[in-house]
Amino acid sequence: MNDEIIIKDLTKKYGSVCALDHLSLTIKPNHIYGLLGRNGAGKTTLLNLINNRLFPTEGEISYQGASVTENASAQRQFFMMSEDTYYPDSMKVQDAFRWTKEFHESFDFPYALELSDRFALPLTSKIKSLSTGYHSIFKLIIALSVQVPYVFFDEPVLGLDANHRDLFYRVLLERYSEFPAAYIISTHLIEEVADIIEELIIIKQGRILACGDKEEFLSGAYTAAGEASQIDTFCKGKKCIGTENFGGLKLAYLQGAAPKNDIPGITIAAPDLQKLFIKLTNDEYVNA
Repeated sequence: MNDEIIIKDLTKKYGSVCALDHLSLTIKPNHIYGLLGRNGAGKTTLLNLINNRLFPTEGEISYQGASVTENASAQRQFFMMSEDTYYPDSMKVQDAFRWTKEFHESFDFPYALELSDRFALPLTSKIKSLSTGYHSIFKLIIALSVQVPYVFFDEPVLGLDANHRDLFYRVLLERYSEFPAAYIISTHLIEEVADIIEELIIIKQGRILACGDKEEFLSGAYTAAGEASQIDTFCKGKKCIGTENFGGLKLAYLQGAAPKNDIPGITIAAPDLQKLFIKLTNDEYVNA
C-alpha cells in the first residue's frame, strides 16, 4: 500500500484570489521536509487542505489510495500544529494532554510529561495564562508526542527564544531517530532549519518552484564572487538568478553545475540555502 501523500493538480481559490494553482507533489514517509515560501505563497493553505481543514477547489490529495477529504481513517495518520488552538482557554495543560490521549490513542503521555519538564512548561497552568512562547511550546509538545506517520508544523517556533528554538530542533531530531515519521516544517527561519531538513518544498505564488532532495537542490546552484566587471563577463550566457554588490565587488547566484574554482580573480562557492531561497522567490526572478 502506498504510504505517500500524493497531491495532484491541487487548486484553492478564495473568490478571485488563487491561493494554490494546479500544484502537484508527493510527500514521502520518514523524511524531514522544509516547506518554504514568502508570506502569502500558499503554505498554510496547503497544510490546511491536507489536514481537512479546507476543501480544494480542484484537484485531489490522496493517501493509501484514497482521498484524504472527509476521510477519518486517513486523517488519523496526520497531525498538524498550527496557530490555532482547539482546547478551551480555561483548560489546564495536563488536562489538555489527557484529552489529547482520548482522541489520539497514539499520544505518548509519559513523553509529553518528559518534554514538559525539559521545556519547563507548567502542567497546572491554564492555557489562556501561557505566554506566546509557552503557548507554542504547549502545542509543540502535543505534536511531538502524537505518534502518527505525518506531523505538520506551521511556524512552530513562533515566540520562542533562541534557547527553546534550539531545544525544539534537538528534540525533533531525537524523536525522528527513535520514531521515524514524516515531519513537515513550514517556517520563515530558513537558516535555523537548513541543517535538519532533508527535503525541500518551495512554493511561489501558489505554485511549486522547487521540490526534492535539499542537497541535490543546492548542488544545482553556486555563487561567483569577484570584481563587478569580471562577474558581469563571467555571467554572460549563464542562468544568473540574482546579484549583490559590495562597492566594486559583486556576488552572483547562478543555476547549473559549478565550474572548478580555478578562475583567476573569481571565487566559486556553494550557495547558502536562505540566500538562494531569497533570490529564487524575488518578484523579479522568473522560473524559466
